[in-house]
Amino acid sequence: MEEKAEMPKKHKGAKKTYRRSNPSIYFLLWATFSAFSLFIVLLFGFTQSAMMRNSYKSQIASDLAENGKAIRRSLLEYNGPFYSAYVRYQAQLYNVGVYILDPDGTVIFPVEEDGSEDFAGQFDFSEKVERLIDKMQSAENGEILYEDPSGEYVYGAEMRAYDEGEEGRTVYLYVFKPLQLVRDVVAEMNVRTLLLAIFVLVLSFAVSSAISGALTKPIAEMTEKAKQLARGDFSVDFHGKAYGGEMEQLAATLNFARDEISRSDRMQKELIANVSHDFKTPLTMIKAYASMIQEISGDNPEKRAKHTQVIIDEADRLTSLVNDVLDLSKMRAGIEVLQLSVFDLSAYTQQVLDKFGYLSEKDGYTFAADIEKGLFTRADPVKIGEVLYNLIGNAVNYTGEDKKVTVSLRRDADGNIRFSVTDTGKGIRPEEISTIWDRYYRSAEAHKRPVKGTGLGLSIVKTILERHNFRFGVESIVGKGSTFYVVFPSADPSEADE
Repeated sequence: MEEKAEMPKKHKGAKKTYRRSNPSIYFLLWATFSAFSLFIVLLFGFTQSAMMRNSYKSQIASDLAENGKAIRRSLLEYNGPFYSAYVRYQAQLYNVGVYILDPDGTVIFPVEEDGSEDFAGQFDFSEKVERLIDKMQSAENGEILYEDPSGEYVYGAEMRAYDEGEEGRTVYLYVFKPLQLVRDVVAEMNVRTLLLAIFVLVLSFAVSSAISGALTKPIAEMTEKAKQLARGDFSVDFHGKAYGGEMEQLAATLNFARDEISRSDRMQKELIANVSHDFKTPLTMIKAYASMIQEISGDNPEKRAKHTQVIIDEADRLTSLVNDVLDLSKMRAGIEVLQLSVFDLSAYTQQVLDKFGYLSEKDGYTFAADIEKGLFTRADPVKIGEVLYNLIGNAVNYTGEDKKVTVSLRRDADGNIRFSVTDTGKGIRPEEISTIWDRYYRSAEAHKRPVKGTGLGLSIVKTILERHNFRFGVESIVGKGSTFYVVFPSADPSEADE
C-alpha cells in the first residue's frame, strides 16, 4: 500500500503576511507634479492677498494721517458761521468721516443747524471715545493713528472748544476711514485665486500625466526587455529612443549585464559539458579496467596489479575533480572561512615547487627558482598552497618546447612580496586576458597536460586571492609566454606560529 506523504503542519497562530505594493513611478510623478503646481498657485495667491491687504492698509493709514492733520489745521483756523457745514465739507473734501466728540462720546459737530432732527444723536461713540482717550495717553503732539476693532482706521487728536461765557474744554477730533474696501478687494482676490487653483489643478493633471507617461515609458520598455532577458533571450537591446543621458547610461549598464549574463550562461553550459566529459572519462576507464580484471587478468597477478593501478589513478583523478568543484562552490558561497596566520612564504613556495620535481626526471622539465629566503606573510597557508600549486601547474601545462618554467619570489620596492611564475609558451591573446580567470576556462591551444587539472585552477586562484584582498594579474606576450603574479603583504617573522 502506497504511503501518503505527510503534509507539513501549520504552526498555530501563524499569520499570513501580505506584501504591500508600492505606488508606481507614474503615479508618484503625476501626484507630485500636481500637488506642487497646486501648492505654488495657492502660495502665490494667498501671498499676494496678504501683501495687497497690508499694502492697502498701509496706504490708508498714511493718507489718513495726512488728511487728519490737514482737517485739524483747517478746523482750528476756521472762525466763520455754520461750523457743522464746514466739518461736513472737510469730510467730503478728503473722503473720510469726521466728527468732533466730547469725552463721553457725544457728537458735538456736525449737528443739524436748521432746527430739524438731530443727526448726531443717531450714533453712539462712547466705546470708540474710550479707546481713543486710552490711546491718547501715549500720544505725542496730542494726535494718534490706529486701527479700531470696529474695522476702520482712526486718526484722533485733542482740540479745545470755547463756548460763550465759558472757559475752553477738551474735545476730540475723530477722523476715520472704513476698511470695507480692503476686505472686499481681498475677498475678490481669494475667489480668483481659488478659481485659478482649480484651473491649474485640472491643467496640471493633464500635463503631469503626459510628462509622467513620457518619463516612465523607457522604464516600462526596459522592464519588458528585462523579462525577455530573464526568459533567456540574450538578443534584447536595452537602447531605445533618446530619453536623456541617465537612461542611456542605464541602458548601457543593462546591455553590459546582458552580455555578462550571456557569457556566464555560455560558460556554465561549457562547464557542465567539460565537467561531464571529465567525469565520464575516468568512469569509463574504471569500468573498462574493472571488466578486464573480471574477464581477463583476474588470475594473473602482474596484469591484475597493472589494471588495478589504472583504476586507482582514475579514481584519484575523479576525486580531484570533485574536490575542486566543491572547493570552488564553497569559496564562492563564502561558506569556507579563511584561517589566517603568519608563515614563511619562502619555505612554503619551495615545498610546493619540490612537488613538481618528478617532472624533471620523467619528462625533462626545467624549473628555474629565484626564491629570496626569510619572507613571511599573513594568509591562509592551505589556500595559498592551492594558489601556488595551480599557478605553477598551469605554467607547466602551457610552457614551450623548451619545457622551462621560472618561479620567482622577491621583495619589491614597496616592501611587499611578489610571487611570479613564467612560462615560455605561445602566450595569451589580448582578447582572452579578461576571461582566463573564468570557471573552466581553457586555452584554445592544444597542449599535452603533464599536470592533471580540471580547468578550474585559475578560477580557484582568483577566488582565493580575492577573499584575501591580494593583488594579482597576468602579463603576456603572444609568441613569447606569460607571467602570472601575486603580491603578498609582508609580515613580521616574530608573529609566525610555531
